Amino acid sequence: MTKTITFNKLREIKDRLPEGSMQRIAEDLQLEVETVRNYFGGTNFDEGQCTGIHVEQGPYGGIVGLDDTTILDHAISILKD
Repeated sequence: MTKTITFNKLREIKDRLPEGSMQRIAEDLQLEVETVRNYFGGTNFDEGQCTGIHVEQGPYGGIVGLDDTTILDHAISILKD
């Protein structure tokens, strides 16, 4: 499922996550932790995978198109716990 979100909103979600959440998401979804970080705007592609995010410059950090919302959905579920 494709979703559009502002880059600032994506970073806000990441910043609200409790410490250790990147590792938890990676373990739960069987991904490299750097892949999860890349999803939230990181650029370490030597260690992690590309995550299917597409950034278009603009207000509020630009618009991000997410090809797959699995990581975002998992992050949001952590925030609701």
